Amino acid sequence: MNPRILGLHHITAIAGQAQRNYNFYSKLLGMHFIKKTVNFDDPNTYHFYYGDATGAAGTILTFFPWGDVVTGRPGVGQASAVSYSVPAGSFPFWMQRLEESQVPYQLLEERFGEPCLAFTDPDGLSLEFVISNTHDERVPWTTAEVGAEVALRGFHAVQLTLGRAAATVALLTEVFGYQLLRQQGGRCRLTTDAVPEAAIVDVIETVNGSQGHVAGGSVHHVAFRVADDATLQHFREVLVRRGLHVTPQIDRQYFHSLYFREPGGVLFEIATDNPGFLIDEPLAELGTHLLLPPQHEVRRAQITARLPQIL
Repeated sequence: MNPRILGLHHITAIAGQAQRNYNFYSKLLGMHFIKKTVNFDDPNTYHFYYGDATGAAGTILTFFPWGDVVTGRPGVGQASAVSYSVPAGSFPFWMQRLEESQVPYQLLEERFGEPCLAFTDPDGLSLEFVISNTHDERVPWTTAEVGAEVALRGFHAVQLTLGRAAATVALLTEVFGYQLLRQQGGRCRLTTDAVPEAAIVDVIETVNGSQGHVAGGSVHHVAFRVADDATLQHFREVLVRRGLHVTPQIDRQYFHSLYFREPGGVLFEIATDNPGFLIDEPLAELGTHLLLPPQHEVRRAQITARLPQIL
């Protein structure tokens, strides 16, 4: 066994209104709504998954839409932006589409030679579209309005904003197998050669920054990918030896996970490829049913009655 972290698995954020979240990501951005389930710990709240055709690791953005949740406060100790890879030449399409929906955006100065289009979702989550220096081979999910020539390929990077970066960088390089690629100002870019895409973590050190508060419009946790349960257990043992407080393996229905706070305060997850999103829905029906974890199935009628309908 050659245990490796295989880049990003998924990123989970907190949203407000469920319908608004669905409209933005599925309809406006053209992402595939691959799973409609509930929060394991709060089954009266949805858990939405968006990704590519099959929900491949490295494409999966998930949300807990908590209705009237308070707005989070950006700051240190957070995953502060989620970047998606889009094709060269697609920015005019996306700028027009965002303008038509009255979503403000900003063309940023090229970051490590890569053009970047920044905007926020309706709850304030920071998003970026990036035209990668390397060709992204992933096959995108497309819709009638968002064709293959402009569609999102999956994650490009996740950005961490930390008060002190050294211990986090050490964890990513010494345990997760990332390498420092380049530095630009206060940003350092880490990448792994274990996978061709969804392989970048950008770390920004803001020594005198104020502490962030995770709530609506915030990333809840960042999940890194491993192949299987044996690899998950390997990394648990390594992390525990480093003195980190790590959960036991947890069954999340579509993957098996463990959680811990990295030294900068961001909640990290490590998640397996197995068993995948086809365990309870066929490919052609992904996202079309309300799927409940087995322990909540006996309460289906009560749960369904409390959840808002999604159109």
